[in-house]
Amino acid sequence: MTVNASRNSIPALPTLRAFEAVGRLGGIRRAAQALDVDHTVVGRHIRSLEQWAGVRLIRRQGGAIVLTSEGARYHAKISKALAALAEAGGELCRQGQKVRLVIWCVPGLASQWLTPRLHAFKESCPDIDLELHPTDHSPDFERFEADIDIRYVFGNDETPVTQHGVRHVEIARPEVLAVASPVRAQALQSVAGPEGWRNAPLLHEDTDEQWRAWLAAHGVNLPGQIPGSRLWHAHLTLEAARSGHGIALSNIFLVRDDLRCGRLVQIRSDRDLADPVLGAYVLAARADRWQSGPVVRFRRWLKAQAAA
Repeated sequence: MTVNASRNSIPALPTLRAFEAVGRLGGIRRAAQALDVDHTVVGRHIRSLEQWAGVRLIRRQGGAIVLTSEGARYHAKISKALAALAEAGGELCRQGQKVRLVIWCVPGLASQWLTPRLHAFKESCPDIDLELHPTDHSPDFERFEADIDIRYVFGNDETPVTQHGVRHVEIARPEVLAVASPVRAQALQSVAGPEGWRNAPLLHEDTDEQWRAWLAAHGVNLPGQIPGSRLWHAHLTLEAARSGHGIALSNIFLVRDDLRCGRLVQIRSDRDLADPVLGAYVLAARADRWQSGPVVRFRRWLKAQAAA
């Protein structure tokens, strides 16, 4: 491969941005869409960069674009450099202004746990304005719909499926409890064996999957669909439980305050078994924004809050 420029020079910024996007998104057309340019422009930038370097930086593998070993090493370094440039420019332009951090979050955690604690974050980071969106859907990070996303990932997977160019970290893996209002709990008296649970007024979110996993962990396996009302959201099932409509499943993050003040009480099975862990809360953000100041500060604060 012919070298057309001195390697002591620095490639043009649009060329570096095009290569970073191709490596992060895994395709020339995806990169072009993210950069809002024609895919032929991105292709010219990649060819120009390879001519400058004298080595291949990308290759086709099946129908996808992957980085060569040289390309991967270079991509890792320029990604950090471009992120640093973006952060420096942002800080310069925001002199005397507040930073807005957009957070999407699963509704149950947003309403029951995160919102009451946000004042503590505001006190520690008064220069950051938070915008919280309770939603069941993850944002499109490629279109910058959010800076941070917080989901509950059901099951034991430590690495949930995410979009290209997105990093994640587990925040907490809490135990799951069965809870009901004191009046409902007293009326139940005890729940014993499979038939006792089958006849109990169970409250579901969207499916019976969580109740099935929780009961199995307590040695109770119910055939067929588990009956009970479906309310679709964690905060709605908890509100129904507080009103005495039935037994809800939740984790200690969402019901700690209710248990402390007596709005809810824990319903235990007739088997002396520990409450199971059914999933984890996971925080995600764009890889190129992972080490930006606001994202780092919120991520560290959230992990400290969860640990406390």
